[in-house]
Amino acid sequence: MYYKLRLLLAILKNFIRQPRAFVRFASLFPAFIRGLAIEERLALRAPDEGDATSPSNPLWDYFSKHEKGPGIWKWTHYFNAYDRHFARFRDQEVNLLEIGIYSGGSLDMWLEYFGDRCRIYGVDIEDACRSYETDRIRVFIGDQESREFWARFRTDTPQIHILIDDGGHTPEQQMVTLEEMLPCMPVGSVYVCEDIHGISNRFAAFAAGLVQSLNACNGMVSGVLGFTSTRAQQEINSIHFYPYLCVIEKHENPPSTLTAPKHGTEWQPFL
Repeated sequence: MYYKLRLLLAILKNFIRQPRAFVRFASLFPAFIRGLAIEERLALRAPDEGDATSPSNPLWDYFSKHEKGPGIWKWTHYFNAYDRHFARFRDQEVNLLEIGIYSGGSLDMWLEYFGDRCRIYGVDIEDACRSYETDRIRVFIGDQESREFWARFRTDTPQIHILIDDGGHTPEQQMVTLEEMLPCMPVGSVYVCEDIHGISNRFAAFAAGLVQSLNACNGMVSGVLGFTSTRAQQEINSIHFYPYLCVIEKHENPPSTLTAPKHGTEWQPFL
């Protein structure tokens, strides 16, 4: 209960600073609180041994066997999500950006997983991370909260197909990075933001705003139940939330409309 009170106070404080946004949010607030309460009604079960720590996929195999060499530091439950969203890029020509290099171990993990056609771009604020550059890994040193840095980065690199934000972890850094990079990523690309900690996390609220835009109803389509796609609906296929992790997938084939046609000849007279 204590963390829920903290969350409510954080939300009120944020929206008091932005009255117009608060007015829009006020009508949704009761449903928001109702959603928080669901946690107390969820059925509990004893976790199966290895539920989160033994995902069966190549990334987990690599991580679990990596006992020596450059360090890799990841939450174990991330590996199922990685494989779920990244598997289709394996053995394809793919440009991957990882923000937050630290000890460099994950760079080699991505190369092993994606194969010889993968090119890695790393970003870190520590100049020492330049040492991880190879013929397939290029390192950029800069502040991910700087829009000027991202403008230079985009000029110096090809389009990024997979972005993994494991950088400074502050909500402002995460929000600026998404604002600067997601719109420039090509169709079919995947954006991952890691370490979204805390129930009052501002990046989670920011991403939830993006979720709301996916539900927009923008101009009826004639002759069938449907709407003209908004820019967000054309660009974003899905948004996935996992504990501490958000994954955004862009459409491979952006839709111009969202429609619900009827198929069949027998219908109940209810509608």
